[in-house]
Amino acid sequence: MTTALDAARATDVLDFPFSWDGTRVPAEVAALRATTPVRRVRTIAGDEAWLVSSHSLCRQVLEDDRFSLKDTSAAGVPRQYALTIPPEVVNNMGNITGAGLRRAVMKALSPKSPGLSDWMRAEAERFVDALVEAGPTADLRGAFCDPYSAAMHCRILGIPQSEAPRFLRSLDIAFMNSPCPVTGAKINWDRDIGRMTALLDDPGSEGLMGELAALRDDPEYAHLTDEMLATVGVTLFGAGVVSTAGFLAMALVHLLVHRTTWDLLRDHPEVLDRGLEELLRVNLSIGDALPRLALADVRLGDVRIRRGELVLVLVEGANLDPEKFPDPHRFDAYRENAGDHLSFGGGSHYCPATALGRAHARIALEVLQRRLPELNLAVPVEQLVWRTGFMKRIPERLPVAW
Repeated sequence: MTTALDAARATDVLDFPFSWDGTRVPAEVAALRATTPVRRVRTIAGDEAWLVSSHSLCRQVLEDDRFSLKDTSAAGVPRQYALTIPPEVVNNMGNITGAGLRRAVMKALSPKSPGLSDWMRAEAERFVDALVEAGPTADLRGAFCDPYSAAMHCRILGIPQSEAPRFLRSLDIAFMNSPCPVTGAKINWDRDIGRMTALLDDPGSEGLMGELAALRDDPEYAHLTDEMLATVGVTLFGAGVVSTAGFLAMALVHLLVHRTTWDLLRDHPEVLDRGLEELLRVNLSIGDALPRLALADVRLGDVRIRRGELVLVLVEGANLDPEKFPDPHRFDAYRENAGDHLSFGGGSHYCPATALGRAHARIALEVLQRRLPELNLAVPVEQLVWRTGFMKRIPERLPVAW
């Protein structure tokens, strides 16, 4: 007798990811969620994995400690793609917690840090000033989203703003999805760790890096090395900038394509907070999936996942699941359960910077909609060029006019 498990394993293996286009949900997503929400796929690295696409099963994976993020970097396990960072850095927040640095990091990532929100608003205004001066067209991603996010992370880390381009230039390689190791990744990593280590000795350093540097004089933190502290700075900058700038760019793509939504949030700023939660739900910035390795045999729906198998959580599948979010493709600023999206992950690896990410995007949208209320795409949406082989869906350029 054929079981659901046998059928799932016998089904032809699909290549994943399905699409890099950030303006539409791949057609495969709804079909898989409805018929085989736990489906065998082949990753970029050429390994097989289980793709999970319903909200309930995605949440189960994220909240079950038998599915491990740390172990996805172990030797010999199936991979989503080749590592571009040292294996021990994959579980970065776990390492930060284990080193006794979580409190300092969480404090730095709080948008309630003294003066941070005002600083972000002033910085967003400054970037819009530059857009207007150089206009009337601009690449909104290159001239606003990326540098605004990089500037914010320099402020949080307490490193000079002049360092932003230096660290920003590494991210195109650091967040690649490649089937094989990328030569430039280690070169950039070593250079950035060296530079961040040097900044620990900068007598003018404030923010998180200054606080971490001061711990070197505390006997309770004798276990910390300069490389460990520099790793905190480099990884927070990289992951933070790619995530916040990527989401902001994709939120803007959605708003500029769906003009009624742009107009709603522009004309009714009081609903922006709730609207932002919907933008987090419907945006397609997570271009691949969240990987976990099974540490034991676990039943997931009708399928038994075997120990050592790779599981991929398809966030866009969960966020657009009609069983959780009725009429899921409709933007509804008043949707009561919009906050149940999985765009920040879940379980023990829930993103530690959720409040900061929301504040970053909200302030940017407030400033852009007030200063450039008629902002629109300067090219047909079909002409947007989408980056391939990257952990985030992003347009290479976001040409706009006003």
